[in-house]
Amino acid sequence: MFTLIGSRHFGPLFATQFLGAFNDNLFKTSFIFMVTFRLAAGDPVRAAWLATLAAGLFILPFFLFSGPAGALADARDKAAIARIVKIAEIAFMALGALGLWLESVPLCLTVLVLMGLHSTVFGPIKYAILPQHLAARDLVQGTGLVEGATFVAILLGQIAGGLLPPDTAGPVAIAVAITGWLASRAIPPAPPETAGQAVDWNPWTSGRRALREVITSRELLVATLCVSWFWALGAVFTTQFVPLARNMLGGSEAVATLFLAAFSIGVAAGSALTHRLTHGAVSTRLCVWAGLAMAAAAADLVFSVPVVGSAPKDVAAFLTLPAGWRVLADLTALATAGGIFSVPLYAVLQTAPAADSRARAIAANNIINATFQVTAVLVIGAVIDASGNIAQVLAGTALTVIALIPLLRLLPR
Repeated sequence: MFTLIGSRHFGPLFATQFLGAFNDNLFKTSFIFMVTFRLAAGDPVRAAWLATLAAGLFILPFFLFSGPAGALADARDKAAIARIVKIAEIAFMALGALGLWLESVPLCLTVLVLMGLHSTVFGPIKYAILPQHLAARDLVQGTGLVEGATFVAILLGQIAGGLLPPDTAGPVAIAVAITGWLASRAIPPAPPETAGQAVDWNPWTSGRRALREVITSRELLVATLCVSWFWALGAVFTTQFVPLARNMLGGSEAVATLFLAAFSIGVAAGSALTHRLTHGAVSTRLCVWAGLAMAAAAADLVFSVPVVGSAPKDVAAFLTLPAGWRVLADLTALATAGGIFSVPLYAVLQTAPAADSRARAIAANNIINATFQVTAVLVIGAVIDASGNIAQVLAGTALTVIALIPLLRLLPR
């Protein structure tokens, strides 16, 4: 693993994507904290509305511009695009730092859209470039490291965004963006597989073409649906950690952060472990078993949460309870199985399409992925509001993996 991270063909890309994911979450979390604890401290409804708006604006470019992003990555040198994207990130973070310093909500929301655009353009590159730079035996490991690092970067960015004052978070974000650009300069060239491809800049037609190519391929469609289900599950769980900790377990915000850490580290561990379990082969034979393990861990969560009780408790008090460790074990096991579940599916997305349409397949996955996440968060949020039992709803969400088993059996094993 460390040999691959230190290699010329993978290390710079790994660092670039890690720093970008970190910055996205640093800025978004810093903005949410600024709104919640300063600008709308006496208006929790407005604070919650702005937090929801921030999340929605960040994901909006994935719907609008994934099509052109995929077409661009297939038609141009991916490393060159990455460097341009990282230069843009420096400018975006400079605007973001100004917005945080001025405590300007409109400017910060504008920057969130721009950072979403940055991630939309970079998204197809970070997966589509791997088959060009890595040997076939290293593809699963590289994919696992990218996915695992993304979750860890999200975790660290959210923690940093919560701990750093907004006027400090801005300059830090600029420094991280500059470091990401320096890392991107070392990414080896990744020219288009087929020269002379035209770029369709029309979001509607390019997005429709990317989706059509995925929908007409059973292998790509199944892998995309299953990957999108996993990301929707992750979005549901991570958005409910604070309500779960506070309302059902009597935990502090630090307990919720502990849940997020357990989940993120679990996904990272499972993603890294996949290479060893599959011996480097692009194989989905473990996906069914990993899905069943996720369902079992979520089901046990229903029984472990009530044992903890709802009495107020901080992290130290939570960890003195055996049932508290059981909750953490359930979340970690679910996330670890999730990493093992999703990495082979991403490998299918990288290897199943033609080489000159690989980025479009990733872009189509991003469109469907965003749709799944937004829909799942809204639907599950409404169900939780109606039922009040977060643990049961989370477990029920994870158990829907059983419906995917027949689909998973259609993939190459």
